[in-house]
Amino acid sequence: MNQKIFIVTGIIITIIAGISYYFTNVENNEEKTPITESSNDRKLVKIDTPSLFTLYGYEDDFEMVDGVKIWRNVKYELNPEFTELYKEIGIIYEPKNTVVVYPVFTAAAYSESGFYTYYRGECGLDCLTVELKDEYDLTYQASGNAVQVFSLLGYQIITDIAIDKDPNMLSKYDKVILLHNEYVTRNEFDAITKHPKVIYLYPNALYAEVTVDYDKNSITLVRGHGYPTADVSNGFDWVYDNSKYEYSLKCQDIIFHRINNGWMSDCYPENLIHRSKELLKQIKDF
Repeated sequence: MNQKIFIVTGIIITIIAGISYYFTNVENNEEKTPITESSNDRKLVKIDTPSLFTLYGYEDDFEMVDGVKIWRNVKYELNPEFTELYKEIGIIYEPKNTVVVYPVFTAAAYSESGFYTYYRGECGLDCLTVELKDEYDLTYQASGNAVQVFSLLGYQIITDIAIDKDPNMLSKYDKVILLHNEYVTRNEFDAITKHPKVIYLYPNALYAEVTVDYDKNSITLVRGHGYPTADVSNGFDWVYDNSKYEYSLKCQDIIFHRINNGWMSDCYPENLIHRSKELLKQIKDF
């Protein structure tokens, strides 16, 4: 029942059952309904929370934040009751030439011992080079909820690696949906910012520059996020940087601002993406 995201030949990603997701931040104070599956005596339960999808998690895998239960490991499935809605907000029945970019470099950067271990002062410069793995838990920092939602709704998903290796590939698509792609290469930055229609769904995208060593299968931070000097914020000196919205989490009135090659949201929609018909319809119709 649990899942991970797999990098297939370094390019296309697939979501495969039977391995673990480490998912994030689904709020719920309601009772949970047990279902039959379990892992190592951990009971998998249906999470009773407002959503356009059916959600499951392990009954002991949550934390309490300000009196609210926050589930960490959540798996999304289509809800048969919403089949007609999925036709409206998804592209399974109405294919569109759109691609979603999974932020694999960001997933790597947030892994331990990685960039954030360095930022916390717990290791040296060696932590600014991080191994790229063949599979990743779908975390909050890497837009895990959105990856599941877009996959279920029929969107094609590629990775940073695909664009870095072939920047021209984005020209095949009419629309590009960027997630929390905080760490990108120069090739990727140039390809994305030159595309005529990009939805920057998460603030703080294109924030820091990394390089990739495909022989060693690793990324290294080059510039950004206070490196190599504390006065460096955006590693590309990007005029459209909107990192100030990264910690705007409630998304009660999400607004998309027009920029030269698309639209940028003004909040981090990880907890909204699975429950907002209006947001998903707007993304489809952009």
